[in-house]
Amino acid sequence: MDFRGSEQPAPAAGPRSEDALPATAAAAVKVVIVGGFGVGKTTLVGSVSEIRPLTTEETMTQAGVGVDDTAGIGDKTSTTVAMDFGRISINEELVLYLFGTPGQERFWFLWRGLFEGALGAVVLVDTRRLEVSFDVIGRLEERGVPFVVAVNSFPDTPGYPVDELRAALDLPEAVPIVMCDARERASSRDVLMTLMRYLQTLATTREAS
Repeated sequence: MDFRGSEQPAPAAGPRSEDALPATAAAAVKVVIVGGFGVGKTTLVGSVSEIRPLTTEETMTQAGVGVDDTAGIGDKTSTTVAMDFGRISINEELVLYLFGTPGQERFWFLWRGLFEGALGAVVLVDTRRLEVSFDVIGRLEERGVPFVVAVNSFPDTPGYPVDELRAALDLPEAVPIVMCDARERASSRDVLMTLMRYLQTLATTREAS
């Protein structure tokens, strides 16, 4: 039978070589990046991920007017509607899988699945709109998910002492608060390292008790 001229099936596409899991990886940890609407979650995942991040950004439309609180972020034109996903190797053996959550309350029903199996979380906050973080932190506390707070620096972000931020967010003394710039890979990586150290401290405390 002559197959000349017939269309052959394309070879199955596999992962890009740069996206392959390092051969030395011995453990993988799921971490969730949470926060209110427009605090920089997608930016953080994208800046720190060593693979091309998966995003579910959609253009904001008139349907969100009066539903999504855009006060203070009037130049925002897109929003996450499901999740962001990225990956970073902390060292040769430890890999973090990063899942960014949608910020609008109308998408919070997705959180249950995103938090399944998560070891800890990063709460990204914007000091211009601290109030959007209150419910987020409350939900983590209800679920018993350990977290650190990362204060994202925006061009017009007012600075506050850590003690004042801790009081405003009603955080226990043990919960770390760090400053960061979600656009910078090194800064975002430092946030994740803070979370890993905090989780290690909690684990050591539990073992000792």
